[in-house]
Amino acid sequence: MVTLALGRPVVPGEVRGPVLLSESSLSLWGGLDPKTGRIIDNRHDRCGESIVGKVFALPAEKGSSTGSAVLLELIRVGKAPIAIVTYHLAPILMLGSIVARELYGVGPPILLISEREFGELRDREIVCIDYEGKISATNR
Repeated sequence: MVTLALGRPVVPGEVRGPVLLSESSLSLWGGLDPKTGRIIDNRHDRCGESIVGKVFALPAEKGSSTGSAVLLELIRVGKAPIAIVTYHLAPILMLGSIVARELYGVGPPILLISEREFGELRDREIVCIDYEGKISATNR
């Protein structure tokens, strides 16, 4: 395995799965369909794609505090990403994941990495994220 990033786990967790890499920020409120986990913002570079079961890597979350409610709903209905990786601190995402862990016992890890490390991620690449925040590629 090749280490791609040594990030800061703002919501820790351990997962393994494919990366859905976005070059655009996204507002969860109005940008995601909370019933399906599909990106519905027509201006987004991954519009039409599903975040379900993916390590969703995006530069930043933009938008209102309702984004945490959207993430909470995605988690409740089983349509959430398995992890979120970003290079801009996302308190709204953190709140949604933390509340979901309290309410439902599950919530995706949220990992903060550098912009340089973000550039090391590859779309659809299988990665492992550990509790300390290390992201490793399994197929390089």
